[in-house]
Amino acid sequence: MEQLTAIDWIPLIRNVFAPDSPTDRGLAFLIDVPDDVVPDNPDWKDRRDMTVDWAESLRLAHAGHGWDVAIIAVPNVHRNNADLPATGYLWTLPVPPGHVRELARATPISFSEAFSRWSMWVAPTEFSATAPLKLAARARGDFRAATMPGFNSAMIPALRLPYDEINRRVFVLKDLLDPATGADLEFHVTGGPVCRLHLDLRHRTAHASGGVLRENGLAGNLPSGEAYMVPYEGELSGDPSRTEGVLPVELDGEVVLYVIRENRAVEVQSDGPVSEAERARLLAEPAYGNLAELGLGVLDAFGVEPTGEVLLDEKLGLHIAFGRSDHFGGQVGAAQFSSPEAVVHIDRVYVPRMQPKIPRVHCTLILPDRNVPLLHDCDYVIDFA
Repeated sequence: MEQLTAIDWIPLIRNVFAPDSPTDRGLAFLIDVPDDVVPDNPDWKDRRDMTVDWAESLRLAHAGHGWDVAIIAVPNVHRNNADLPATGYLWTLPVPPGHVRELARATPISFSEAFSRWSMWVAPTEFSATAPLKLAARARGDFRAATMPGFNSAMIPALRLPYDEINRRVFVLKDLLDPATGADLEFHVTGGPVCRLHLDLRHRTAHASGGVLRENGLAGNLPSGEAYMVPYEGELSGDPSRTEGVLPVELDGEVVLYVIRENRAVEVQSDGPVSEAERARLLAEPAYGNLAELGLGVLDAFGVEPTGEVLLDEKLGLHIAFGRSDHFGGQVGAAQFSSPEAVVHIDRVYVPRMQPKIPRVHCTLILPDRNVPLLHDCDYVIDFA
């Protein structure tokens, strides 16, 4: 299994975080820990083992970087992008915790104190901590964070990509998204319909996640490489969202057809066991049907292959997310779900290797003065140069 050592981490941290300011107080790794509700699995255990090795390697190389390096462990929160617990645990033992019961052996520390002690955070967690870390970083302004949910050794080559060039391409896409008032998408389903969806992009600005987090107040994924925007959700009085159409998603080999009105999936018009399950989910949890993100990844052009983990796979190309959006500047957050455990942000990635029954997707951005063809058959048709 490929490994990362201090020789890899030191230039990566310098490239991602640029820790040259005297206000940089050190580096903390955030890990989440299994419990009886969500038991351990091999990838999760490997990730915690890797994190302990990374931290120890960096501590031994302290003379080469000068950062205080810590590991903060937390009970897992059972869902992607659910809020973090108020308290973490400073983990100093050479073997990572295998169950939340073992956290009694560590020193409790509030996240308020932890954020004030360490200004750079790396979060290789089982469940994504991107949403709560984005919100906390934005509110506090005294730390920045790279989130790595579901990270595994297959993603290590993606940490060695040229992130300055990736960041440049991401900003080319952001500069196109910012003035856009809408996006028209056309999905060709093999043996099925051509589905059309209009995304309302008014009243929004785009975000860039190019793997460069050099100012406090920022949090984003690593590996990274996407520009993204929350479609308008209709929060302005008298101005409903114009997002509407049909969005197909291939799940477990079945193409589910979601009917979208005013930026929400309101029903499922396909048949099959997965469609039935999704129909029931929308009825039980309406906030799940919120279209939370239009994402445009760039890593496919760098030869990156899907790994089965959304952390990396969404960065390959076009993706559309359901659920929570407040961490991206939208209006749907934890309060709109029935319980903290129900909070989700789920990306559906439109790369033929991932959704082979939807092999062709076209996208045109609508700008005030012109329309810009963006994707044809899932490939970018703009000139990044």
